Amino acid sequence: MACVYKNPNVPIEVRVKDLLSRMTLREKIGQMTQIERTVANDYAIRDLSIGSILSSGGSSPFENAQSSDWADMVDGFQKLALQSRLGIPLLYGIDAVHGNNSVYGATVFPHNVGLGATRDSDLVRRIGAATALEVKASGIHYSFAPCVAVLKDPRWGRCYECYSEDTEIVRKMTSIVSGLQGQPPEGHKHGYPFVAGKNNVVACAKHFVGDGGTHKGVNEGNTIIPYEDLEQIHMAPYLDCISQGVSTIMVSYSSWNGRKLHADHFLITEILKDKLGFKGFVISDWEGLDRLCQPHGSDYRSCISSAVNAGIDMVMVALRYKLFIEELTSLVKTGEVPLSRIDDAVERILRVKFAAGLFEFPISDRSLLDTVGSKPHRDLAREAVQKSLVLLKNGKYHNKPFLPLNKTAKRILVAGTHADDLGYQCGGWTKTWYGMSGRITVGTTILDAVKATVGAETEVIYEKYPSKGTIERNEFAFAIVAVGEAPYAETLGDNSELRMPLNGTDIISLVAERIPTVVILISGRPLLLEAWLLEKIDALVAAWLPGSEGEGITDVIFGSHDFKGKLPVNWFRRVEQLDQPSDGVNSCEPLFPLGFGLTY
Repeated sequence: MACVYKNPNVPIEVRVKDLLSRMTLREKIGQMTQIERTVANDYAIRDLSIGSILSSGGSSPFENAQSSDWADMVDGFQKLALQSRLGIPLLYGIDAVHGNNSVYGATVFPHNVGLGATRDSDLVRRIGAATALEVKASGIHYSFAPCVAVLKDPRWGRCYECYSEDTEIVRKMTSIVSGLQGQPPEGHKHGYPFVAGKNNVVACAKHFVGDGGTHKGVNEGNTIIPYEDLEQIHMAPYLDCISQGVSTIMVSYSSWNGRKLHADHFLITEILKDKLGFKGFVISDWEGLDRLCQPHGSDYRSCISSAVNAGIDMVMVALRYKLFIEELTSLVKTGEVPLSRIDDAVERILRVKFAAGLFEFPISDRSLLDTVGSKPHRDLAREAVQKSLVLLKNGKYHNKPFLPLNKTAKRILVAGTHADDLGYQCGGWTKTWYGMSGRITVGTTILDAVKATVGAETEVIYEKYPSKGTIERNEFAFAIVAVGEAPYAETLGDNSELRMPLNGTDIISLVAERIPTVVILISGRPLLLEAWLLEKIDALVAAWLPGSEGEGITDVIFGSHDFKGKLPVNWFRRVEQLDQPSDGVNSCEPLFPLGFGLTY
């Protein structure tokens, strides 16, 4: 019998139906299962027909593994999958959320909050295309990006993964989907997954839905709003992603009015699939089914039943996949999960795999390795940094604006915890899940960039924690102080106070009292800025989490480019304001409003 599904000239839907008709229940459930690479083995891949493998944050082949090492690993897994009875290729996934950020030497772009400050949808599309090349160079086919959450509280630990608190800005930034996957042609069928070619990757809009609106910004919390508001505020960006052919959508850990999203049939099936017409596959978050069992202690079997019947197609089981497969198989045999639900899930998964060209090009393309960390990509990241910087203050100094700085000044001080720390500059989801300090990848710190920018006659003195003695012994033309947040991710980043950490306030105060100072704030969100501190400093720049290309900052503060960034969120005056309704009353007036941003 001819294998219709192996013929690339046959329409995708015909290939899907043909392959599905040949599959056993075990193979179907295998395709619905995504496991972490550390538990992947010959038996799981070849005999159970596992559909997908992922690397969780920081899960790499070995320390500082480069793209070719990743490609070796993924190809090894893929070759096992191709040896399975039906030869269905694996879909390998990774959190490439600001470039291929887990891979040493890859270009690290600004996090989404900075990109939201640019308002530049074409820039974001180009970043998506560059990221796709670097992800594909490492043999990986699937990026768990973009996050299209609409941020409603900066206390949320995923604030920096959001483009804006404004739904329309987030909708504009969904252009990254067309960068990652390629631009669908005119007439592309609505709701169907689209991946342009072998230089593109499968994208994932996340986290469906309302994750940015949880009460008090608690991660995995509860979004308490009527359906109409959920639809208009939080669901709208998904319409744009679907119209661009987004292939997958990830469900949120959070709840809507007390109903956990991972078990919400109304939102996943009736709205996302039926009303919005989404034909790709819906994936759970990491161990999302385990979360359903908490805090009430429900058994895992019932959580599987609830999630799969709600409409989740691929389950990011991660580790205990044998139990998952065993329980789901039993649920189908007892009729608690209909076979028709299994078939629908597998059809969707196969549709994405065919659309992505996995059957034709399952093995990595080594010719793409030259794109990783290439000059064009680093130039693009540098452009993104330039456009993302928001100038919040530019005071007068000697009767003229303090910025731009003089490149030929005799002596300057560079100080602060973030001035020479690439890991801090990149933030969370860089090398590891929560990020880390130090020279964690290839890139340019702010100090590196300052030294490369100023003239040969300029003396640059750097002290992470500047001393009063250094300040008093030297005559500095000005100081550049870089402070901000240490890296974090998800719940570890939830912060109810939003005060300046790491002695940032003390460092600023010490320097700015004695030297004309520009403060570069490296953070994933607005932080509390006391009036007395603002008064002391001469200029203030919100640089967000700019990534690996620090020269984008010096390009602007030294005047080669003007400031273009506008705040993607309101900058609160006091944290207490975040619990007050935004009704325009005086007490809620922000320190800097959404859209604020000075220029030269």
